[in-house]
Amino acid sequence: MQAVLVLEDGRIFPGEGFGARGVSTGEIVFNTSMTGYQEILTDPSYHRQIITMTAPHIGNTGVNLEDPESGKVWAAGFVVRSLSPIVSNWRNRGDLATYLAQRNIIGVSGVATRALARHIRERGVMRAAVAYGPAAQDTDRLIQTARDAIDMSGANLVDEVSTAQAYDWHEASDSRWYGDSVAADKHPLIVAYDFGIKRNILRLLTDRGLRVRVVPAWTPADEVMALEPAGVFLSNGPGDPAAVDYGIANVKALLGWAPIFGICLGHQILALALGGVTEKMRFGHRGGNQPVKNLASGEVEIAAHNHGFAVSASSQLSGGEITHLNLNDNTVAGLRHKALRAFSVQYHPEASPGPHDSLYLFDEFVDALRTQDPSPTR
Repeated sequence: MQAVLVLEDGRIFPGEGFGARGVSTGEIVFNTSMTGYQEILTDPSYHRQIITMTAPHIGNTGVNLEDPESGKVWAAGFVVRSLSPIVSNWRNRGDLATYLAQRNIIGVSGVATRALARHIRERGVMRAAVAYGPAAQDTDRLIQTARDAIDMSGANLVDEVSTAQAYDWHEASDSRWYGDSVAADKHPLIVAYDFGIKRNILRLLTDRGLRVRVVPAWTPADEVMALEPAGVFLSNGPGDPAAVDYGIANVKALLGWAPIFGICLGHQILALALGGVTEKMRFGHRGGNQPVKNLASGEVEIAAHNHGFAVSASSQLSGGEITHLNLNDNTVAGLRHKALRAFSVQYHPEASPGPHDSLYLFDEFVDALRTQDPSPTR
């Protein structure tokens, strides 16, 4: 057995190894996207998770210099049915196996991923271990290693992915994908809390004429206020949102002070700051084709998701309202508090997995910034 994936409940999935050799642990999850694996691997929200791709052929487009969502691979392991032996794409700069090996990430191919996804759907996400090399032979030890791994419930992983120092972001998106950047006479400053932020979020904010200052997740609210931004953005990130107590406290202090827009973990932290409740999902939403209904317009958006926690539908949001629902299971996908000028979505409007259905959310944030009381210092 050259490589293996083992689950904490004792289920064993043998396969062939690629990438780095060794042993790694994490929460086993699955993603239904057909492509975009490089963005997925480099998304900090996948920190300490072993990702299974349900699409049968992975790796055929290789890897490139443009698509990473951060400066490293955050996934704890990568599991696929078939690793493509052929790499062909006009932007290709290398193959997936070499990319993972250089970043010390274990991959396992030849896995019965359909059976694995069904198992996760029936039993729920759980801790797991992947091994490539001699360690793959001792499955009993690997099962115990999986059982000793971190439990996502109660885990604050934001501390492990956030930037250590504040920085300014200037890069816009590629006009081939989104068109030309929006020309603007004024360039409002916003502060983006980095709970595990993705680069394309920053690009799309920059596209709209905003000056973006990214700050560590634990930055006190008074330091943000001292910068006098026109608005505050709350990013995506990994782990249990309820464990990010400093983030919840800071958002509480900022509510009503300036417009706030949150995505994914930022959405959950906003809900908790409003008095809501979050809960661990059985197997979460991860993929590029989730249907979300906008309750105000009645329209359905096709959106990218990556989350294992959700805001409880029974949450009391101190005057806030639910604005979007996921049509697969009616979980909360968006909320808004008009009086406090705050809104958020559970999904990823910046991911644009083909459709650009949800890009209007960035425009709504910009509109909120420019319609508030003007300040000469903002």
